[in-house]
Amino acid sequence: MSPAVTIQRNAPIATVVLSRRSVKNAVDRATAEALAAAFRELDQDDTIAASVLFGDHGTFCSGADLKAVAAGSGAANRLEPDGDGPMGPTRMTTDKPVIAAIAGHAVAGGLELALWCDLRVAEPDAVLGVFCRRWGVPLIDGGTVRLPHIVGLSRALDLILTGRAVAAQEAHAIGLINRISAAGKVREEAEALAHQLARFPQMCLRSDRAAVYEGLGHSPVQALAIEFEHGRRALNDPALLAGATRFSDGAGRHGSFDD
Repeated sequence: MSPAVTIQRNAPIATVVLSRRSVKNAVDRATAEALAAAFRELDQDDTIAASVLFGDHGTFCSGADLKAVAAGSGAANRLEPDGDGPMGPTRMTTDKPVIAAIAGHAVAGGLELALWCDLRVAEPDAVLGVFCRRWGVPLIDGGTVRLPHIVGLSRALDLILTGRAVAAQEAHAIGLINRISAAGKVREEAEALAHQLARFPQMCLRSDRAAVYEGLGHSPVQALAIEFEHGRRALNDPALLAGATRFSDGAGRHGSFDD
């Protein structure tokens, strides 16, 4: 693990912290490798049900470390077509949800890291955008794939072609982020959301999540078949009978999530 990437566990959740203050959390090769390793480790950890990705020092991530690229050093991000992406985990498919906690800027490859996450919570003054448009650096970590699914084709092309800054309020309005936190509370609120997800029966939650991702790009008939296969496995989970019994005994009345 790189000093720039740490895992802070608070089972059943964990937070991956990106910390490269001098370069606004830009990602070089070592940092990308450490990010990928961190999420692989958490995905294999049975004590962890959900995780948060947080950029320290008031910036989520400013993208790839272009100074390392310009220097032509071994620190430049890897560009091989297979294996991990230039920013690290962006080609990974995790079994568990990941939530981006966005303070400050999530731009260029940093935006792509945020898009890789399942959910995005942002500070009121957060800024997102394809800022790499200015420097001739392409989206190569899933931005052109995930952004249209999240905000729609027309809005995605607007952001991709212009590279313009998107403030938190607009990002929320177009579905680019899911929630706006209170000022200074984004990590706390993202971790609370992760704890909420961790409370649910996990096989069912993960099977529904997998059905969403695997169904993308398929015809409705094919997507329904994918959903059914995942759902059928969840129906055999003992947690379903336990949940039905709790409901029968009076839990969850009036839509309560507290019991």
